[in-house]
Amino acid sequence: MSNAAAALPPNLFDGYDPGPYYDEMFEAPGKPRPHYALLFQRLAGMQATQFQEHRHLADLAFLIQGITFTVYSDGRGTERLFPFDLIPRILPHAEWQHIERGLSQRVIALNLFLQDVYGPQRILRDRRIPRSLVYSCPHFRREMMGIEAPLGIFTHISGIDLVRDSNSGEFLVLEDNVRTPSGVSYVLENRLVMTRTFPGVFQNYEVLPIDHYPTELISILRGLSPRGAQDPVVVLLTPGVFNSAYFEHSFLAGQMGVELVEGRDLIVDAGIVYMKTIYGLKRVDVIYRRIDDEFLDPLEFRPDSLLGVPGLMGAYRAGNVALANAVGNGVADDKAIYAYVPEFIRYYLGQDPILPNVPTYLCSRPADLQYVLERLPELVVKAVGESGGYGMLMGPSADRRTLAEFRERIAASPRNYIAQPVIPLSTVPSHDPAASRFAGRHVDLRPYCLFNGEKVIVVPGGLTRVALQPGSLVVNSSQGGGSKDTWVLGANDVVADR
Repeated sequence: MSNAAAALPPNLFDGYDPGPYYDEMFEAPGKPRPHYALLFQRLAGMQATQFQEHRHLADLAFLIQGITFTVYSDGRGTERLFPFDLIPRILPHAEWQHIERGLSQRVIALNLFLQDVYGPQRILRDRRIPRSLVYSCPHFRREMMGIEAPLGIFTHISGIDLVRDSNSGEFLVLEDNVRTPSGVSYVLENRLVMTRTFPGVFQNYEVLPIDHYPTELISILRGLSPRGAQDPVVVLLTPGVFNSAYFEHSFLAGQMGVELVEGRDLIVDAGIVYMKTIYGLKRVDVIYRRIDDEFLDPLEFRPDSLLGVPGLMGAYRAGNVALANAVGNGVADDKAIYAYVPEFIRYYLGQDPILPNVPTYLCSRPADLQYVLERLPELVVKAVGESGGYGMLMGPSADRRTLAEFRERIAASPRNYIAQPVIPLSTVPSHDPAASRFAGRHVDLRPYCLFNGEKVIVVPGGLTRVALQPGSLVVNSSQGGGSKDTWVLGANDVVADR
């Protein structure tokens, strides 16, 4: 190995302590892992003012591109720049191959579960999952019963959240997102900013590309066309400019070369969906929808919705339009049903899970409920239908009043809560602006998976989300988190002797 593993000079790494956690960059204090050695050399030789210049360039690039998100909980609904940390997370090729196999297995099993639960329901008859748990899920859509999704695909786009357990060093699945997973635009933009900010370092690594994602996505969407047309009309349906992910909606539509539409731009006539244009009505074949189920069609779901398209479900049921992702997918990423995904893998595929779940206690089970209530200060409690870090209790850091409130909520509605042990997430060096140095911050990883009905295409890497607050385990942007670029190394990347 090079001199990168020598004693740390007085620089941005000065005083860096990995602590008791698995550190992605360091295998011991001052000793970088082989695949990080080159990056460490570059950063160790950089002064604080130099790094600040790179940070300023990155922030300026995000500002010019309009890469923002909205936090609804602050009462203002204001747009903010998406926090981006310049130190990338690097994954060796062999490690990524293991992750990729586990993700493919999981996405296929989730798709088979959705086919089954809205079809013959074999898994319910065989009592491999409680029928009551499925039927009580607020995202189980009875309107989908008996509807065959085009090509049998429900999970066209999935975002599977992974964490690395510091105790074992292995990756665990934290949760599944198969409704309308967001964040892939940040993956693509993070990479673009990194290649412009640290071009020399990036070029010396064999980093697997990710820019093919929009091409793969539009190919899958076009393949869903019910008319089998040579040039099907695909649109991206957005709730509008006030949605927190609107930047992503407009970004993906532009990358795929499709129209970005709102509900008011579409109309259903005689079971056919049309888009309003200055030249008249134009038939729509495929809708990549970024609107939640309940707002999609006021004739089927919420009658007060102004975001959806009246009659859309009728057109879908008649086979005249395809929707991605399919309606009703929320039953598969309900946090209580998540606990049964390893069973789905065994039941539908006859395989053991490659990527294990985080141990999970279902408060709907009396024994689990008692355990959770007795050990509430030690656990993480999550509302089964929430996302973005909302409706969550971090027991070890909660005060007595919050613990008492959650105890009452759980006891009043056990089905709506799960609990998990606190997983000591791995850390990656991140810039601490208050101290003008690098410090370890906890991270998770959301890879994005596309399914064409035959194989799962996993974008190498994904969105590494980072808890920018010292000691925090909450990585969601709505809770003060940020992101990093994720580099997956190619099979021929030799890093030991650079």
